[in-house]
Amino acid sequence: MKFSSRVSRISVSQTMQVNEKALQMRARGIDIVDFGAGEPDFPTPDNIKLAAIRAIEANFTRYTSIGGTPELREAIVASHGRLFGSRYDIAECLVNAGGKHSIFNAVSALIDNGDDVIIPTPYWVSFADIARYAGGRTVFADTAEAEGFRLTARLLERSLTPATRLVIANSPSNPSGAVIDKEEFIRVAALCRDRGITLLSDECYGRFLYDDGTPFSLGALGEFKDTVVICGSLSKTYAMTGWRIGYVLGSKALIGAVQKIQSHSTSNPSSISQKAALEALTGPQDSVAMMLAEYAKRREFVVNGLNAIPGIQCTKPGGAFYAYPNVSSSFEHGIKDSLDFSDQLLTKAHVAVVPGVAFGTADHIRISYATSMKELGRGLERIRDFMTRRS
Repeated sequence: MKFSSRVSRISVSQTMQVNEKALQMRARGIDIVDFGAGEPDFPTPDNIKLAAIRAIEANFTRYTSIGGTPELREAIVASHGRLFGSRYDIAECLVNAGGKHSIFNAVSALIDNGDDVIIPTPYWVSFADIARYAGGRTVFADTAEAEGFRLTARLLERSLTPATRLVIANSPSNPSGAVIDKEEFIRVAALCRDRGITLLSDECYGRFLYDDGTPFSLGALGEFKDTVVICGSLSKTYAMTGWRIGYVLGSKALIGAVQKIQSHSTSNPSSISQKAALEALTGPQDSVAMMLAEYAKRREFVVNGLNAIPGIQCTKPGGAFYAYPNVSSSFEHGIKDSLDFSDQLLTKAHVAVVPGVAFGTADHIRISYATSMKELGRGLERIRDFMTRRS
């Protein structure tokens, strides 16, 4: 059997590889503290679950429109408008099977073989492989740890090539938690518009901001509607990772292209999940504020705890629920790189983290604090002991 060249251009997600090894160790009875998971530890709110149950009981189990029900698309554009001040209509919105699916379809609609895709590092692990699968060439713009890993227009301009067709920005960022300053983000969008480049803005963590609690979206600025694509998700905001609902907001031409791709792959997202998503967007929003308040407490605890461990330095994240500490000082003590560090930390200290090489940097690990304070405390203590033994 001969496989396509597309498959050879991509690799299995390293975040999933870490999760798989941790699961195998846990199955053998080993007590693992898991900082690898990129999903909320909170349950989906009851009102959302009940909406799904009602949909099943009402036999809402048939195909829907390819891009989602009109009611859900209306709810998405209305919710986005309330939060960010955007003005999309339902013809400029399409619902997908999760945020990753949204990005995959949008990139597939925009990129041809040989097109350059600019991706700031550190980056979410799937950005690069999705671009490569579509035939694009990845060009990485290395952000500075000293500047909080934030993308700037100046950095982006230095990275542009004659073949650049797409820039992917993720704010707040997975894995670093970096939040692009509003005015800087506008400069980035203007640079892309002026160069005839599309900017894809991944808003998966857009509701989880700490120091500046005002959510911002480039979608609120009508001047960028033809050159900015918004990809969003309900997974993190409403603790609905397994429900698989994401969405794309953009020009009617872009939505038409994405719908064409979707019509020949997944067709519509789950009908039941769409009813649950409708309730998430139109029902009570208390759970979002509750989760954010808890993440804020955990952020302080984790960042302070990491910075108190000799040999670890951690920049304070502005959003999302990840810490991205620098552990390079340990590399001179029998550890080659962040991949080796993460493997030894899991094998010897039984703490699961994701190596920074998965996100395009060599000196860091990603720690998810989407877990209980008890687990955070246990994990930090194990990391401290591990680092002490290495020194």
